[in-house]
Amino acid sequence: MTPATAPDPAATDTATAVPSDAPPPTILPSEPPTGIEETIEGAESIKQAVTERNLTVGEFIERLDAVGVTLGDTRFSLWSVLVVLLVIIGVVVFARIATSLGMGTFSRLTRLDATQRLLGEKLLSMAIWAFAILIGIDILGIDLTALAVFSGAFGLAVGFGLQKTFGNLIAGLILLMDRSIKPGDVIAVSDQAGTSTFGQIRKIGIRAVSVTTRDQREYLIPNEQLMINQVENWSYSSRDVRIQVRAGISYTCDMDKAEELMLEAAKSAKRVLSTPPPTVWLEEFGESSVNFIIHCWIRDPEEGVGNVRSEVLKNLWRLFQENGVEIPFPQRDLNLRDNLQFQQLIAAISQRAGTEHRPSDEGI
Repeated sequence: MTPATAPDPAATDTATAVPSDAPPPTILPSEPPTGIEETIEGAESIKQAVTERNLTVGEFIERLDAVGVTLGDTRFSLWSVLVVLLVIIGVVVFARIATSLGMGTFSRLTRLDATQRLLGEKLLSMAIWAFAILIGIDILGIDLTALAVFSGAFGLAVGFGLQKTFGNLIAGLILLMDRSIKPGDVIAVSDQAGTSTFGQIRKIGIRAVSVTTRDQREYLIPNEQLMINQVENWSYSSRDVRIQVRAGISYTCDMDKAEELMLEAAKSAKRVLSTPPPTVWLEEFGESSVNFIIHCWIRDPEEGVGNVRSEVLKNLWRLFQENGVEIPFPQRDLNLRDNLQFQQLIAAISQRAGTEHRPSDEGI
């Protein structure tokens, strides 16, 4: 029986030794962290920084971080959710305060008109919000390259679902740039029934233009419709608006005198301009009257045109009454053809009229 021999240490070392010139072991790269994981890592770094400075606050953060759930390979805790909420609130507050301060400074330092100032304020607001969002993303530690798939899907959704919204946004910026309409302008609008009325532009928003009529109805017209449809702007190049007031007189009246009274009625109205002066045109010879049109100008169409027309007509009525100018009623001439039935009808009417007016024999 052969005795067992102990292993030779030299042999063992020779068998297990690794050559010094051998390449290092290959380490497989880990998957890049997603946006959610990077947000959680940002929250962890904030927690570590706070814990190093204040142990009491650090213990509180540790308790918040201990409460959470794990979904897949990602763990969500109360601390990470709280950090995200605080960053979002901070971004919104910062953007609002910066926008307010920036708009105030912009309006004080620039000498632009209302339209150009509104365009500059909107561009400044968009830049501030974009900057604030980028700061929030940087604080949370989100890598934008990790959101490539999400941004592609979001861009596809914008292309199909939000194209009208972005179209109205671009249309609003174009309207402000070419200064075709601006706050304070008076434009003609039409409702769904096709009834046209006028209103004053109160606000040009990101999506729509707010137009308020004289009866305090507010129309929200999409910016894109103002780009592709015809718009009647009463104050685009000039605020002077001409109003037409129609009036008729009898054929027996003095036309020259009537025209003088019409001019006097228009000039006595408060809002009617003296330059250009009111004028009177003979429109037509109507069936019952001679019809005229009084043309008068105003410079404040946002205050209404119906009230000016009413004031002119009231003044004209008073002047016609004082000077004996007649406003005729509708008149018609009847032409009756002579035939046997018509003669019998006339005879019967005459006979009955004679019987009613003949004195009775009892009274003689």
